[in-house]
Amino acid sequence: MAASETPAAEQPLEKPVNKYVSRASYMFGAFGHDVFYAAMSTYLIMFITAHLFNGGAAEQDNVAYIGIATLIIMVLRIVELFIDPFIGNIIDRTKTRFGHFRPWIVAGGCVASLALLALFSTLGDLSYTNPVVYLVIFALLYITMDISFSFNDVAFWSMLPALSLDGREREKNATFARFGSGIGQNLTGAVVMPIVLFFSLTTNDGNGDARGWFVFAAIVCIVNAVSAICVGLGTREVAATIRENREDTKGVAGVLKVVVKNDQLLWIFLSYLIYCTGFLLVNALMLYYFKYILGNDAGYSILLTINIFVSLASVALFPVLTRIIPRKALFFVCVGIMIAGLIVLGIPVADVTGANAALGLGLGLTGGILFFAPQPMVFLIALMIITDSIEYGQWKLGHRDESVALSLRPLADKFGGAVSTGLVGIIAVACGMVNDATVNNIPADDKALFKVLMLLIPGIILVLAMIVFGLKIKLTEKMHADIVSELEETWGEHLEAGIALNEEPPVKATKDAK
Repeated sequence: MAASETPAAEQPLEKPVNKYVSRASYMFGAFGHDVFYAAMSTYLIMFITAHLFNGGAAEQDNVAYIGIATLIIMVLRIVELFIDPFIGNIIDRTKTRFGHFRPWIVAGGCVASLALLALFSTLGDLSYTNPVVYLVIFALLYITMDISFSFNDVAFWSMLPALSLDGREREKNATFARFGSGIGQNLTGAVVMPIVLFFSLTTNDGNGDARGWFVFAAIVCIVNAVSAICVGLGTREVAATIRENREDTKGVAGVLKVVVKNDQLLWIFLSYLIYCTGFLLVNALMLYYFKYILGNDAGYSILLTINIFVSLASVALFPVLTRIIPRKALFFVCVGIMIAGLIVLGIPVADVTGANAALGLGLGLTGGILFFAPQPMVFLIALMIITDSIEYGQWKLGHRDESVALSLRPLADKFGGAVSTGLVGIIAVACGMVNDATVNNIPADDKALFKVLMLLIPGIILVLAMIVFGLKIKLTEKMHADIVSELEETWGEHLEAGIALNEEPPVKATKDAK
């Protein structure tokens, strides 16, 4: 079957919806999803370091509480990483009249929104009056939010291969989704401080106050919940023989075998995990860079506003570029541009709040754009290879596992987010960027240390991601199309023969697999 053809066996599980309605719903779902993710992964830690314990205790105690809160986040997110594939397995085994995915998308999105809203508050000044009790409640709220969002996140992206089996159609759906997520992520960054300052009772030297952050969180949570409901109403899964299994994958051993035995899934996961660790650390520190290195909060909003349009252009170019450039080569080009952006951000500028302020802002915007612009393409490259590895694993192992495979993509994001969140708290404290600090009262040595931690270390991590990707990724677009064609011809025979997981699949090795 040619890569551009739609498999004839595809049929909707329910009454179909117009494909444009489906794409728009999925795109809006991605928009709300990334609005929420940006608030959770980037701006919650800003609220914690600047406002959550800024009162009611001695300064050294406040710093200690900040450290404990960030440690709680990092530990809980790392622990939660190990259960994500099992969350995917639960979703795969879910059988309802609404399919595998939509119930979890809606329920997870709504519960996570309520929990995050509570996290963006002092719980009636409890963080000031009894911070120890607050931290216990904070941990319970955070794990509730994180697990709920995991169900929503895994189900949302796992739905992509269920919308179509055709590679080109998947690229279209993924491109629309990335349009939505790119707008959501960058728009959130562009409006976060204007919203916070508008609703704050005091501007607090541009930091706003707890009330402003709570209103910002309320807007985020409403958008996320509504977008999840729209996905539930506006999308449908397709039913096809190729998506059927004789039996479900069960137990820890079964789930681990899906991940470990599928070599292309394993290597794209590892390379993308390394990439996410570097990218998300820079992303989480970018607001600190503009605030405490350049002394220009407004510059960060300008960067994120520009990035809305840059990311849209990047996403729009993806299906065009992948027709003339293999995904593997495009990955190297994108990450190379990002490293160039880090180099620009590292150019030293004296007197950033005086005569050279415009130069500093110009370098910050240029470096930031170079760093952020290729990211949507890297995301789509990883997403498409992980999605294609579902059929590769089905071809190789004789069993189809959609959500287990797709759970690894957000798992990589979460690992990077957990590491970056923990490190941001540590870096902020180590470099004196907490509470009422400003660009003028942070020592030059602390600023230099911050640049090393923000720019040099992530740059090395990105290079490592390129090495792993280049050496280990073999699943090309043509190889995937050949595998799908072969599966469509033989998978029905496989089901009738009753071949179980771990037995030799009834498909022939292709030349590309050698």
